[in-house]
Amino acid sequence: MMRLVYGLLILDVLIAPARAQTPPSAAEIAAYQGLHLVAAKGDVTAARQALAAGAKPNATDAQQRSPLHVAAHFGHGEVARILLAAGADPRALDAQRYDILTIAAVRNDLAFVQLALQLGADARAITSPYQGTALIAAAHLGHGPVLEALIRAEAPLDHVNNLGWTALIEAIVLGDGGLNHTQCVRFLLEAGANPNLPDGAGRSPLALARARGYGEMAGLIAAAGGR
Repeated sequence: MMRLVYGLLILDVLIAPARAQTPPSAAEIAAYQGLHLVAAKGDVTAARQALAAGAKPNATDAQQRSPLHVAAHFGHGEVARILLAAGADPRALDAQRYDILTIAAVRNDLAFVQLALQLGADARAITSPYQGTALIAAAHLGHGPVLEALIRAEAPLDHVNNLGWTALIEAIVLGDGGLNHTQCVRFLLEAGANPNLPDGAGRSPLALARARGYGEMAGLIAAAGGR
């Protein structure tokens, strides 16, 4: 039974980005008005006009997305900059507890991640239904340059989400052992991530990497003091 439950948790996490990070649908966009519509389109001129006319930058849709969340979903950095200058909250969470930084990290949008960090997003924020971080999301998906930017912004290296996984463990158990996820493991270890924090079942990162046949990852972890 425990093996079945664990397997279902793995499946749930694997599909989570598609479920939780889906941009507003075509139907939602068709129903949008004001700044939400402007943010979806990335219309800089209309954004300035709407704000000048009194539009509220922190208004939310039915999923608690602000216009800034919408801009993040579509990578509209200049509209995001305008919204932030007008008082949009860079740390606001939507209905699934995602902020713009985690949304951009999942999209592998390095430029938007850097913009968000420059303008007040918090790399230490706890986000998502899994009580994770943008760093964990980047490690999960093998987004090395984004992960590196988050490390520089002092994201917590050893935060454990409610599945019992750190960023290092997610790069292993949800990765494919290839170049991108191995790069994430390297960046995390070089930054000082603990190579011996186990998962919720007590398995070390080294044991997890070896069990999956990820030889290069295992070598990096062992070299960093993993046991």
